[in-house]
Amino acid sequence: RPVAWEMLSPKPRRWSHGISLCLPRDAASMAGRTALTELGPDQGAIRPQDRGAILFDMGLDQFQVDFCIRTDDTALLKVLRDQAGRSLFDHGNPAMGAILKAHPARVALTPIGRVEVYQMIGGPDTGGKSPEGPHTHVLPNLLRADRTHSANMPIPEGWVPCGNLHPENPVIDRLGGDKTPNRAAHDRFQQLLALWGEGDYLAAKSLFDTALAEGKGPESVQEPGSRLARVGLRNAIRQARRFNAANPLIEAWAKAFDNGKSAEATDDPQSKGH
Repeated sequence: RPVAWEMLSPKPRRWSHGISLCLPRDAASMAGRTALTELGPDQGAIRPQDRGAILFDMGLDQFQVDFCIRTDDTALLKVLRDQAGRSLFDHGNPAMGAILKAHPARVALTPIGRVEVYQMIGGPDTGGKSPEGPHTHVLPNLLRADRTHSANMPIPEGWVPCGNLHPENPVIDRLGGDKTPNRAAHDRFQQLLALWGEGDYLAAKSLFDTALAEGKGPESVQEPGSRLARVGLRNAIRQARRFNAANPLIEAWAKAFDNGKSAEATDDPQSKGH
């Protein structure tokens, strides 16, 4: 089941969007291993040359993904085999340090398919920065939260996202910077949102679009009752601000329902957790 969504950004000039590919919860679970586990040669590897390398489940105990590494590095294999059956987070376990040093391929296995990442792991060898493009993080604080997805994703009860697609964002470039608004990209995603978006969200956007077309101000409506609908209203206002010339009526809506911030405002460091 595809679920299309848009999320608010801390920047009033932005929003994010995507499509979550979901399965019913009882069909979405993977092994849920809690310890480093050797799985043998990765015969399902995407590239033929990788199919003899050895796959290890890192034991991160995530519901819908077995997060693995794959290697044929002799030194790394010895460390991993010596530490098999232990948690990577055990005090004194040398396996994580060896992984960070050797940069093995990372392989995420889900019920709907796999993702493989080949480039270096961010750390000392990359100047302390994550490399551009596909990369991975192991963040213990997030793992401990034991969530299948962000609380900001409107995934219906009983469903679990097993992958996410991110069509071109109309206002954010591929490296996370601002770009000139691309109306064609926006319109393409709105078609997907109309097919696979959640009803409350779509209704709130439609409410605003209709009121704006009729020249009505924010006093003509009540604030939506659900959090999802309030997000829909705010994103509809943001999108109107980005794709229309300066308009006092749109600004009145923004003041009433989107904190009244300037569309040119930058991130508030204190709002990163929103």
